[in-house]
Amino acid sequence: MKHFFLSVVAITLVYVTNPAWADDQEIEQLRQQLEQLKLDYNSKIEELEKRLQATEQARQQKVSAAPAEATTTVDSATKNTFNPDISLILDGRYSHFSQDPADYELPGFMLGGEAGPGERGFGLGHSELVMSANADDKFYGRFTLAFGVHEGETEVEIEEAFFETLGLDYGLSVRGGRFFSDIGYLNSQHGHQWDFTDAPLIYRGLFGNQLIDDGIQLSWLAPTDLYLSFGSELFRGSRFPLSAETGNDIGAYTLFAKAGGDIGDSSSWLAGVSYLDTDSVGRASTGHGHGHEEGDHVPPAFSGDSKTWGVDFVWKWAPNGNRRQRNLQLQYEYYRRDDDGILTEGAESGSYQGQQSGWYAQAVYQFVPRWRLGLRYDALNSSASGSDAELIEEAGLDNEGHKPQRFSLMTDWSNSEFSRFRLQYNRDESSPVVDDKWILQYILSLGAHGAHKY
Repeated sequence: MKHFFLSVVAITLVYVTNPAWADDQEIEQLRQQLEQLKLDYNSKIEELEKRLQATEQARQQKVSAAPAEATTTVDSATKNTFNPDISLILDGRYSHFSQDPADYELPGFMLGGEAGPGERGFGLGHSELVMSANADDKFYGRFTLAFGVHEGETEVEIEEAFFETLGLDYGLSVRGGRFFSDIGYLNSQHGHQWDFTDAPLIYRGLFGNQLIDDGIQLSWLAPTDLYLSFGSELFRGSRFPLSAETGNDIGAYTLFAKAGGDIGDSSSWLAGVSYLDTDSVGRASTGHGHGHEEGDHVPPAFSGDSKTWGVDFVWKWAPNGNRRQRNLQLQYEYYRRDDDGILTEGAESGSYQGQQSGWYAQAVYQFVPRWRLGLRYDALNSSASGSDAELIEEAGLDNEGHKPQRFSLMTDWSNSEFSRFRLQYNRDESSPVVDDKWILQYILSLGAHGAHKY
């Protein structure tokens, strides 16, 4: 083909640049040469087409001669026969407390779940083994095993095991199984995503650190320029603080709404409101010197109607949206719970009406790449009334004339998004006796790990 084009160009140049030679005889010779070149070119094209056809026939014969099992094996190998993303979150720490953590209390609040302050000295925090993947084009699944140490014993728990729909019409999404509730801002995040080592006091007092249960969630994302979503959850109610009577009935339900958007190129915000309603049966504290510390003693338990509502707000700033150099995040949440029912301890019982509320506010500033500073303040309040003051006190619901509060300061260094080392100081005034706490923590993320929520 190359020689064909060169010949055409040469003949054309000879004809154009030397018009004197272009008599009838020479024109005829040029035409003959051009025709001969076309014939040679066409013959080469036909030869190449025959070779290509022969090669394709030979390949088809080999595929037809191969056993059917080979085709099945190849097809299976190209599919996701075992496809979960696997990650391991390592969390370890050294803790120095001026007060014995076994004596920890939060006056006016029952303590359950994982609400304790942890243990002194070196130890493991909250490590996780996570497996997740899209099952197909319609469903996503996630499974999380949590590892922790309590009173010297290693505990393993199925923290999450849920499915979630993908690409449903009209902005709908369904989640089912065991999962963190989407109420508030911090509750749906794993501990390694938090900006401080421990949960806010109001989370510790109301939810035993975090609200998690078995159930189903339905959410809807509105087709608007402003981020706007609504959702509801139905829970079994078998885990603190829900403590509902197990059976066919729904133990608790939630409602939540979230809105957010951008402000210019450098700022964004997210705000939400939440509501939790449950009929509690036998919700009891395992703190305040009760439960495990006193062997077979069963502390007074609450049964009745429990309603919780809350608001949350987050504002993030980064120059032109670039968080790598500098960024600032402000975060606030407020909750209030109203209980109306009875307290029982053995054969004794008495009426109880209580109100518990609290909030926290925090600011975290990354002043240079990899380094951050954070400041947090917690405050709680509670009131209780009923027919038996002694039961209220033994249940840990008497505030003892004290309003718990806490000041926290932290700094952390992240070599990458997969490793972080943090130093945190808490001046904890949860009880009348001040507890000075120092915590040195490391968090490593190994393996595949998806992006975190806003």
